[in-house]
Amino acid sequence: MFNRGKVEQVGAPPEIYERPVSAFVAGFVGVSNLIRGPLAEALTGADSLLSVRPEKIRLAEPGAPVPANCYSAEGRIQDVIYLGMYTHYQVTLAGGGELAVVEQNLRGSSSEAQAARGRPVQLIWERQHMSVIPQEPG
Repeated sequence: MFNRGKVEQVGAPPEIYERPVSAFVAGFVGVSNLIRGPLAEALTGADSLLSVRPEKIRLAEPGAPVPANCYSAEGRIQDVIYLGMYTHYQVTLAGGGELAVVEQNLRGSSSEAQAARGRPVQLIWERQHMSVIPQEPG
């Protein structure tokens, strides 16, 4: 992966997608949520830049149990875009910031998806699906 004439990451497509080494790479190979600041510190105990893909996050009811191998954040669904096979949710986090969530439409209808706008939610994702992005090159 080249950025301004410099190689930022070399690897197999799954490795580059799942474990990007920079914000540039994370965004180049698809949509990625970049988490920093207070939320990153609350999740990991360090002020790091983190990446988690929207399809790796699931929506749950507020207060839902969080498995030990998962991270979670509370928020409110700000926007809903129904796209046939899947729905894209933009969630405003209680502690500030936003995360994108993509869910495949396996059940429910477009009107049910649209009705989720404004609903409080808990976002849950497995720890293995979140990457720490090293300090930006250069």
